[in-house]
Amino acid sequence: MKYYATQISEKGNIAVDDTILVKDVVTTAGSKILDGFKPLFSAEAVTRLENKGYVVSGKANVGEFGLDLVGEFSYYAPQAEKLSGATASLVADGDVEAGLGVDMNGSPRRAAALSGVDFLKPTYGTVSRYGVISCAASGEQIGVYAKNAQKIAEIMGVIAGHDDKDGTSLKNDSYDYGVSDVEGKKVALNKTLLNKADDETKAKVMAFADSLRANGVEVTEIECDMCEIANTAWQILMCAETCNNVSRYDGVKYGHRAKEYKNIDELYVNSRTEGFNFLTKAVILYGSDVLSKTRYKDCFDKSLRVRRVVAEAVQNKFKEFDAILTPACSKVEYEAYDIKDAFGKVFEESVFTATANLIGIPALVTKGVQLLGNHFSESTLLSLANSVEKEGK
Repeated sequence: MKYYATQISEKGNIAVDDTILVKDVVTTAGSKILDGFKPLFSAEAVTRLENKGYVVSGKANVGEFGLDLVGEFSYYAPQAEKLSGATASLVADGDVEAGLGVDMNGSPRRAAALSGVDFLKPTYGTVSRYGVISCAASGEQIGVYAKNAQKIAEIMGVIAGHDDKDGTSLKNDSYDYGVSDVEGKKVALNKTLLNKADDETKAKVMAFADSLRANGVEVTEIECDMCEIANTAWQILMCAETCNNVSRYDGVKYGHRAKEYKNIDELYVNSRTEGFNFLTKAVILYGSDVLSKTRYKDCFDKSLRVRRVVAEAVQNKFKEFDAILTPACSKVEYEAYDIKDAFGKVFEESVFTATANLIGIPALVTKGVQLLGNHFSESTLLSLANSVEKEGK
């Protein structure tokens, strides 16, 4: 797979997903519809890193609007036989120290798990979304790729904090990403999700649990089917929000414009038909359906109510436990597949990741497994990951 959509500096130490704006650098979100688009400003997270002396190495390829499994359906990078995320691979190969990615439907977390690197999707609102090519604004969040928890803590300390330019930004100027001792912490192992994974993935989760126990953490197996409900609700909301947000791409002001059209309606239709891939069109159609007059109450409105129910149920779990341990995906390797199967495949895999997007809690992938925490508990998640990483287990 071609990792960079645009390489900026060979001396760069931070890779940036192509869904995040960098001033005067072509940014396409992996889609033909944005071909040639150059933003006039950088994302707030990028600006904060550059102000601290970090250098952006380039824009890494992503699947169109981040809707696929790990970035396999980019218009600018043909699907490889064995799938891997571009930014995650750059970090894994040591080409960069860290990377920024937008987690909307779990794609960066799956990519990190497959590549053997860490990825933190922080609490919603703690990192500015200003300068993100937005699709599902109520759940997407900029996160950080790195080889270990210590490096993630370093980068998060730079990019997190209030930003007046982002209406979803929380008020705190800084947050705690310190790594500390984990002895006495309590972690729940979600057996319901574990049973949906293959044997290799199960072995990784169980090995991680054993390592936590060796470091004084109490690990308890629980059954929890809330993730199935959360996934269904999030896919409905995500498709509806994406349908609304990508409607701005019409071939008029920027990006791809169809060469053949007779009137403004044909310009819109032809540009979008040529510019969006099959998966994006499927998401748009489903999003339009759940927002329709006959389906709104039963689908979209109900999903909003389910979001509250899931949030309350998960909060009850965090009254007993400091974190929840789950797989990040169902297998340790994805193989190439037809884009017409993508909508169903992404739905199936998102059962592991959707809860964090739906209710805005932090999620950390490390050692091929996932840790979910309560709001603002990133320090706990990083500490748990560090306790295993520092011993090389």
